[in-house]
Amino acid sequence: MFEKLKRKYLKNQTDENLKNRDLTLRNSPLKTLGFLIDENITMDLETFYNFSKDLQLHRKDVKVYSFIEVKKKLPTLVQNQINNKDFTWRGDINNQNANEFLEIPFDVLIGYYDGKNEFLDVMISKSKAKFKVGFKGGDERLYDLILDIQPNDIDAFKKELIKYLKILNKIE
Repeated sequence: MFEKLKRKYLKNQTDENLKNRDLTLRNSPLKTLGFLIDENITMDLETFYNFSKDLQLHRKDVKVYSFIEVKKKLPTLVQNQINNKDFTWRGDINNQNANEFLEIPFDVLIGYYDGKNEFLDVMISKSKAKFKVGFKGGDERLYDLILDIQPNDIDAFKKELIKYLKILNKIE
């Protein structure tokens, strides 16, 4: 029951954030790139930092943040990670690093998760990113570009992303 209420508030928070989204800078060229990743799909976060080479970015211009549904009991050194316990029952985020990540005005933010995920959806909607990319099956209102590929096929994703970023004049 409590979990259902929490998910309802997350959905309401997402809807509210979408109403306030600024779309004026969505056509700016790619200089900074962010990834919001579901660790159920992949835990190899280094792969995403390596995108900087393919997109002619410096590694420092690529930021990766991950979500895991239930936090592991083992201690971890991963700082850029959030879990469902970091969300209040009203849908607010109680994680300083996550809030700082969402305040970065990325030129492109990629929601690297499959389908709908209330926790990641609220983070995407709250982000100050100018252009947002997601996968088919997710909430279409959140994204400016939706790719029709499986998130676990990283090579196909990279190829499609580069193709569309060139078409949209975000990269050369």
